[in-house]
Amino acid sequence: MRVFITGIAGFIGSNLARRLLAEGFSVAGVDDLSAGLLSQVPAGTDFMEADITSADLVPALRGSRVMFHLAAFSSIPGCQRDLVRAASVHGVGTAKVLHAADAAGVRKIIAAETAAIYEGTTTYPTPESEDKPRTFYGITKRCVGQFVHSFAEDRGIAATTLRYFNVYGPNQDYRREIAPVVPAFIFALLRGEAPVIYGDGSKSRDLVHIDDVNDFHLRAIHDERTSMQVFNLGTGRATTVRQVLELVQERLGLRREPVYLPDLPAEAPRTQADISRARRVGWQPRVSLEDGIDSCIEFLRPIAEQSVATGRSAP
Repeated sequence: MRVFITGIAGFIGSNLARRLLAEGFSVAGVDDLSAGLLSQVPAGTDFMEADITSADLVPALRGSRVMFHLAAFSSIPGCQRDLVRAASVHGVGTAKVLHAADAAGVRKIIAAETAAIYEGTTTYPTPESEDKPRTFYGITKRCVGQFVHSFAEDRGIAATTLRYFNVYGPNQDYRREIAPVVPAFIFALLRGEAPVIYGDGSKSRDLVHIDDVNDFHLRAIHDERTSMQVFNLGTGRATTVRQVLELVQERLGLRREPVYLPDLPAEAPRTQADISRARRVGWQPRVSLEDGIDSCIEFLRPIAEQSVATGRSAP
């Protein structure tokens, strides 16, 4: 089976492509490389460099039975600064991808929403019914899910949307403007630098490993019970930022006091998924936080060592 991935050079997209290839799928994808890296796209992938808001994707999509729509402007601060870009990527880009998929004969669409949809909730663990986005990122990503389900129903295509909580693992971007906590802490400590905590470290996150997320991706391809549904993908557990740092320090055997900076605006104080719906179709997260952090350390150690040797903050 041929599977097409938008955002294939990003963290989740590149890991998904690698997993699909290992499972015997044929994989194609598109990325504009504005955030993703060409080096992360695995060999054996039919890759197209293009912007989903303007490119004709129909030729590239032909022959694909399933499409994962993961391309996004995935920066909350960036979306707050540039609503036009957020609306363009998540609105116009999604619309163009959907029309191209339909024209190319794609029969199932699996699309990424986000746990940012729950920014305004006070219900924990949070079920799929609690969508209360507040930031431009959360609001426009909620539109992605609405577009996908409405379009799929109108065209008779199967669709599944996924609300990722705090996905982490190898290939996660430690170079971002505000890097995710796991790679940010690991990279800083390996370089002998003080890790940075925004706020007092009491914010908590539901951290789910990319391998567990990919287990659900495969299930969504084959299991008809996932069609026309939205699923939270998390662990159901919340870990504070300070606890994450302590665990990273323990796994590395390195300790350094963090630098505390002012809290980031517009961030949810807590994320914690109710994963009952995903469990009902047979999915269960299995990677412990300890093992997941170890996988990130293994990936980042040589990069950090090279950056120290060359005197650069990142390759």
